[in-house]
Amino acid sequence: MQTTTDIQNTEPTCAAWHDVGEPDDFPDGAVWPVVVGGLPVAVFREGEGLYALYDLCTHGAAKLSDGYVEDGCVECPLHQGTFDIRTGAPCKAPVTEAVRTFPVRVVAGRVEVGV
Repeated sequence: MQTTTDIQNTEPTCAAWHDVGEPDDFPDGAVWPVVVGGLPVAVFREGEGLYALYDLCTHGAAKLSDGYVEDGCVECPLHQGTFDIRTGAPCKAPVTEAVRTFPVRVVAGRVEVGV
């Protein structure tokens, strides 16, 4: 699996890292809702990659963690617009505004999300 030096989907800075579980807690192709620093976050796994998005659609305020994940995109359960789980970018209308991403890393066998 990954080593303590692996860092994925990182951004230049974050205020704090929060433990959200073990890598095996996040099966490939699935999405899991977590709360990180008081914020609703959806954690995704695609292959060996782990990604995190703010858990609300920018179009309809529905929980993305209730959506369907396919080909690197999550579908909003309200209006079926999609977001790229790696970048937060909109993939399909009616979504036009990106959703916030959070950096994810694996340290000492634990998944951490930065906020």
